[in-house]
Amino acid sequence: MEHGVLSLLPPILALVMVIITRRVLLSLGIGIIVGALMVNQGEEAFINETLSQILSIVTGIFWSEGGVNTWEFYIILFLLILGVIAALITLTGGSRAFGEWALNRVKTRIGAQFVSAFLGIIIFIDDYFNSLTVGNVSRPLTDRHKISRAKLAYIVDSTAAPMCVIAPLSSWGAYIITIIGGILITHGVTQYEALQAFLLIAPMNFYAIFAILLVFAVAYFKLDLGPMRTHEMRALETGELTDKAKGPVPGDAEDTKPAVEGRTGDLIWPIVTLIAATVVFMIVTGIQGTEGQAGLLATFENTDVAASLLYGGLIALIVTIAIAFMRRLHINKIGSGIFAGIKSMLPAIYILIFAWTIIEIIGELGTGEYLAGVVNEHIQIGYLPVLVFLLAGFMAFSTGTSWGTFGIMLPIAGDMAAATDISLLLPVMAAVLAGAIFGDHCSPISDTTILSSAGAGSHHIDHVLTQLPYALITALISSAGFLVLGFSGSLLLALLTAAAAFVLITAALKFGLPVIYKEKTN
Repeated sequence: MEHGVLSLLPPILALVMVIITRRVLLSLGIGIIVGALMVNQGEEAFINETLSQILSIVTGIFWSEGGVNTWEFYIILFLLILGVIAALITLTGGSRAFGEWALNRVKTRIGAQFVSAFLGIIIFIDDYFNSLTVGNVSRPLTDRHKISRAKLAYIVDSTAAPMCVIAPLSSWGAYIITIIGGILITHGVTQYEALQAFLLIAPMNFYAIFAILLVFAVAYFKLDLGPMRTHEMRALETGELTDKAKGPVPGDAEDTKPAVEGRTGDLIWPIVTLIAATVVFMIVTGIQGTEGQAGLLATFENTDVAASLLYGGLIALIVTIAIAFMRRLHINKIGSGIFAGIKSMLPAIYILIFAWTIIEIIGELGTGEYLAGVVNEHIQIGYLPVLVFLLAGFMAFSTGTSWGTFGIMLPIAGDMAAATDISLLLPVMAAVLAGAIFGDHCSPISDTTILSSAGAGSHHIDHVLTQLPYALITALISSAGFLVLGFSGSLLLALLTAAAAFVLITAALKFGLPVIYKEKTN
């Protein structure tokens, strides 16, 4: 059944309820039920069919096609392992020792935020891996400088996906390059190959570029807007890094505290092992999936990210447990740490399961296809890039998936450019990639938003609401760039326009905001 504009009802209902009630699971649950009822409204026993569909989707997260689901279920297992590793590192005193070590070298709050942002830029292999790893590594340092967890989640989220979408040797890059290759063949474009086209598109991805730059501007100029100002003020004045009234946050095992005198290596070695083992398994699984193809690009295109994360996590967990025994941690203490680590990740996992469920139902309703069809092919050509950017943003916001938006919108953008002006092929594809990241950053049902919250130890809804103003500012800057690119065809002029907008907005925020706190050093 075609649902048309009504296909937007479940995601919009869930999003509005999240903002009003601040209760994520309740809001997503209502969106799921309404969406499933719409999908099954033509059935005789549509209530039973609705319940059966929801149960089938949830079951499919764990068991699919006669075997274990090696994507969603593996991600859940990795989250649990990460929670256990974090709890054991805390018990061995590794987090405290690393925090003290870093505090002696990174003296300012600005420096701590810069370090976190640079880590987000460097670890660009995969957004899941980036969000969870950077958050956990940075937390001891940012905690010591009284940087709120919401601020850390923003830094993590606004460097993870933007870096992954412009890096060819990432899981995102490989996926996008594969889609681009098919589009070029379909429209007979031979002047560049898929990888070359991707590299040409990267500097046109204004949202990714300026989202990363804005992170550094926010840290350096203390541009704490709206809800972020509340979180930062509370952290500085009371030392509370999260809103305690909302309960525990993912990754924080509150019933664990250092049981022995730790060393910095107690944190560093498990994280180094996690990174090294995951990269190795990504290469191994990628080679296994290339079926005789050669090269790094083919390897990353075929890598199994979820399995690599799980295997790398298991090896890192073994190293962490070995360190705990080396520090003569009692077996009962290790057991309680494992239980506390698992418990700390459950809130993030619940939200993730609900988000995956509503995304599946939104797919059944055809929300993405409807939004793509809204585009009017008779619009003035110069407006095409900016309109595609906004449409892709709304699609990713409504569906909670940037990858799904890539898959739907890139071919459509290619068709639109071929039907109007083939010289706009690269700009409109860049607009799709930029818009998908924009919508992903705004959406509370996005898995990367959820995992960034989990990695940083922030309440999910706090991260969504504090990141939103910065995402909208970056979207405004990007829109200016895409307008100029569409009408002038000049990448240099478009970049200069976007850069000028960035400087003007940053200056306006810097001098328009009152000074709410002074730099504090220890």
